[in-house]
Amino acid sequence: MSANLLVELFVEELPPKALKKLGESFATVLADSLKAQGLAAADAAVTSFASPRRLGVHVTGVLPKAADKAVQQKLMPVAVALTADGQATPALLKKLASIGAGPEVVPQLKRQPDPTGKGAEALFWDSVQPGATLAQGLQKALDDTLAKLPIPKVMTYQLADGWTDVKFVRPAHGLVALHGSEVVPVQALGLSSGRTTQGHRFEAVQPTVSVDSADSYAKQLFEQGAVIAGFAERRAEISRQLKGAADALSLTPIDDEALLDEVTALVERPNVLTCAFEPEFLAVPQECLILTMKANQKYFPLLDAAGKLTRHFLVVSNIAPADASAVTGGNERVVRPRLADAKFFFDQDRKKKLEDRLPGLAKVVYHGKLGSQGERTERVTAIAHAIVNQLSMATLPYTVEADDEFKVLDSKVKQAARLAKCDLLTDMVGEFPELQGIMGGYYARHEGLRDGVAIAIEDHYKPRFAGDALPRNHTGTVVALADKLETLVGLFGIGQLPTGDKDPFALRRHALGVIRILVEKNLPLELPALIAAALPPFGELIQDPSEALLSFFADRLAVSLRDQGYSAQEVDAVLGLQPTRLGDVPKRLEAVRAFAALPEAASLAAANKRVGNILKKVEGELPTEVRPELLQEAAEQALAKAIADVQPQADTLFEQHDYTGSLQRLAALKAPVDAFFDDVMVNAEDPALRANRLALLGRLHAAMNRVADLSRLAS
Repeated sequence: MSANLLVELFVEELPPKALKKLGESFATVLADSLKAQGLAAADAAVTSFASPRRLGVHVTGVLPKAADKAVQQKLMPVAVALTADGQATPALLKKLASIGAGPEVVPQLKRQPDPTGKGAEALFWDSVQPGATLAQGLQKALDDTLAKLPIPKVMTYQLADGWTDVKFVRPAHGLVALHGSEVVPVQALGLSSGRTTQGHRFEAVQPTVSVDSADSYAKQLFEQGAVIAGFAERRAEISRQLKGAADALSLTPIDDEALLDEVTALVERPNVLTCAFEPEFLAVPQECLILTMKANQKYFPLLDAAGKLTRHFLVVSNIAPADASAVTGGNERVVRPRLADAKFFFDQDRKKKLEDRLPGLAKVVYHGKLGSQGERTERVTAIAHAIVNQLSMATLPYTVEADDEFKVLDSKVKQAARLAKCDLLTDMVGEFPELQGIMGGYYARHEGLRDGVAIAIEDHYKPRFAGDALPRNHTGTVVALADKLETLVGLFGIGQLPTGDKDPFALRRHALGVIRILVEKNLPLELPALIAAALPPFGELIQDPSEALLSFFADRLAVSLRDQGYSAQEVDAVLGLQPTRLGDVPKRLEAVRAFAALPEAASLAAANKRVGNILKKVEGELPTEVRPELLQEAAEQALAKAIADVQPQADTLFEQHDYTGSLQRLAALKAPVDAFFDDVMVNAEDPALRANRLALLGRLHAAMNRVADLSRLAS
């Protein structure tokens, strides 16, 4: 009779940043193995448990024994298995012995065609495979699960016998396996299963909890052991308490999902407490204080309604004493030296200007083949200057602020690019590398540099990750582009390309950053020209990577667009033309989507594909001149007139970047295109007629494919 199953592995404190994945993997792999063996239904409910000292899983409707299964096994070709008079050959008898059968089963063997098609007939043996017992199946599932756990670093320890070595993420001290209320006899990591586990180190009503049944596990562990076993339940409880404590002060806890996961992995029964530090520390940039509290102490800083840091912070304690003053006081004492260090770094760093740190970048290695950070700074500055020149000469006017003419913009860009990496040499960034750029902005403002320059220094790493904000001003936009292009061109130029899932220099992220800036800011810049502008500053250090880099950008752009909800057909149609100005791509996609909704779209896309195929087969140079006197058939005359009427309108709208309007004008070509293919023979015997008709199709193809390759929309 089926019953619910509970398995728990009790261990020493697990690595907190890995706990969530470990818990999910333990539950999923074990349950999947039981399902694959027929011991649990495919739709069995699976509940994961993961706390600092345990991994567990609850599976519903587990059978004590899997059903027997009919199995047909191919043995060997008949010609090999039987002699001419139908007797078993030694080869067949040896094969039968290897699968636990004897000569007596030979009459029961079936002759039938080999399904692989490798021979005329083969011998098959039909047998019944007994279903696994739960003890057998769970042992296999447990072994598979432990072998597949995503352990960040394996630990080797000895069992109590003093001789046996065990490799696991942390030493294991207990194993619970209950089918209903019955113990399932299994072993793992030198442990035999039972029904006892350990509660909270300090808060448990009783330190050892004897679990009555699989279904009572979570409740007993909570009531007797003072442990919330489920990761999700514990996380939700922490969130609830954080909000309650913050609401009491009319403040908001900082939003950090990774921190919440890590703290959930550190406590078994959370208790949120409110603490505070001295107000004078608020003179330090709040990013520094927030980072040190989060990274070093796992505290939750509290923000006011304006998003400014306050002196209050929240601690998630693992104990709940009647008088919590000792706990809050201890945490306040612990955080004070951290904040004092941040204040000291900030005060010391401001004694030296960013400009004075510039020579020091020559001593910081950037890459063995690409030189120092000082050399890199010179390259980024040169690339940024070239980008300003491209903006100023763009065919589509680029408007900057009234007081920010291109000469002024160039001046700001050069200054920001030169100083952008100087904060790498500060004490604060040395302690907290995550603050690079941010601290440069603070120090630039302290020195009285133009605010636009300070913002650009702060923003030049943006976007740092998916969904991150873009640089806020023109100066930051240019420097961010230059910084990312320098990285991409340099590393591609020395052959350091991403491979598979390995991307140590985050080149995919850099490429997506360039794409987002060009697209979302709709910059009138051509990607090939940007790459070309980034080449000269490298001199002889690199090979020209333009072709590989453009292909890389195209792949990243296609993935990004599909992730945004555009269909593969829509993306292929637009990117098939290899647009160089990425700011146009969203408009082209919307135009293609609108065109595809027209009743004429399918027919025109199919016709466009047909035209393309015809033109590809033309040997030599494609004729370009359409001679009116050679338009003999009414259908080709009508098509020529339709193109003459539609193309100027479509081209005008295209030049105005009204891609939707441009494509929709093409709908008028459906009837004449259909009539042309119904009534006109393109490959006429007369060479002059054939050339004229090919030229007409060439003109049609050019008119239809300025916005996108419409043939990609054909099904």
